[in-house]
Amino acid sequence: MTDVLRHGRASLAFCFCVQGVAFALLVTRIPAIQDRYGVSDALLPAFLAAVPILAGIGSVSTERLVRRVPASRLLRWSQPVVLLALLGVGAGERMVELGVALAAFGLAVGVLDASMNMLGVSLQRSYGRSIMLSFHAAYSLGGIVGASLAWAGAHWDLALWMSYLPVVLLLLPAVLVGSRWYVDGDAAPVEEVTAGDGQAVVFRWLLPLCLVMTVAYIGDSTVSNWSAKYLQDVLGSSEQLATVPYNVYMVTTLLGRTIGDFGVRRFGAVAVVRGGALVAAGGFAVVAGAPGAWVGMLGFTLLGLGLCVLVPQTFAAAGRLFPGASDAAVARLNVFNYVGFLIGSPLVGALGDMWSYRGAMLVPMVLMLVTLVYARSFAAQPDRYGGGHERPRTADVGRGSNGL
Repeated sequence: MTDVLRHGRASLAFCFCVQGVAFALLVTRIPAIQDRYGVSDALLPAFLAAVPILAGIGSVSTERLVRRVPASRLLRWSQPVVLLALLGVGAGERMVELGVALAAFGLAVGVLDASMNMLGVSLQRSYGRSIMLSFHAAYSLGGIVGASLAWAGAHWDLALWMSYLPVVLLLLPAVLVGSRWYVDGDAAPVEEVTAGDGQAVVFRWLLPLCLVMTVAYIGDSTVSNWSAKYLQDVLGSSEQLATVPYNVYMVTTLLGRTIGDFGVRRFGAVAVVRGGALVAAGGFAVVAGAPGAWVGMLGFTLLGLGLCVLVPQTFAAAGRLFPGASDAAVARLNVFNYVGFLIGSPLVGALGDMWSYRGAMLVPMVLMLVTLVYARSFAAQPDRYGGGHERPRTADVGRGSNGL
């Protein structure tokens, strides 16, 4: 493996890690953000829904932009915007300022998520083996760091901007320096695969993966947006303890993703996806029936172990399906990341208000079981890294990113 690929993999893993930090700092402090700006429980789902809507727009835009601009360049500049928008969320005072900061965060996150997964799929093709879970493991590690920082901020009763400012000052220059080593793939032009009738065929093949992605993010958004509130309001925990479920969730996703690539190589993607869906369904069942905060923690532990494999494997499967147009496939698939968030957050909130939050947790449980039907879509084809699809690894390196 060349030094270019090694450096590209390390810098991209750092990018995933930083994004995990930023996202965790946002979602684990939702109760504090709500209190700071006076956002009512009725209005909160609208704010939570606006971010994935705008992120979906950002992801769709990325599919078009990568025809003219390398994905590495989009990633290089979208990540600083995400960090600055996070700081804006913590530093504002009026609700309109919160809206502007969340809008910038959402649009930039859409570009960031799409472009970093494009580079991840391209690097996996260059390596010729499963490495996608390792990138998402770095994201989980970042989530642990971010959730821990959020816990510290709540513990010492720090203002939001005081929690966010040191993180942004540290990470912003680091990501700009690290972006010098991003590696772009050498996929075929998008127009060659998506023009005319081919577009309908592509979407039909992609649709099962889109459905799995949607369900996975319904589950993930339930944890990230509602775990703190669920533990505090339903299970009677303190505000400090309410920041812990997301941290527990990210620890178990880190463990699962760290060993996940070995599981895929040993047992295949289909078995790993099926096992993950079953464990995640069991986690939601435990959360729904938990008599107290610590049993709820057990449920979130199971959720992390189950959900952790679904998203990375869905992106990897899209790359195998369309090796000549993986950027387009990833960008379109990434939109369903936000569809899941858009459905999951308001759905749980609405069911919680009208019925109960315990009952609301049963909905993603059922959806997880439904994904078992689509597990066969993850079967190797075979993996399209051989059999005439594999190019020499050095040819997959593509363009290195030079300068800032």
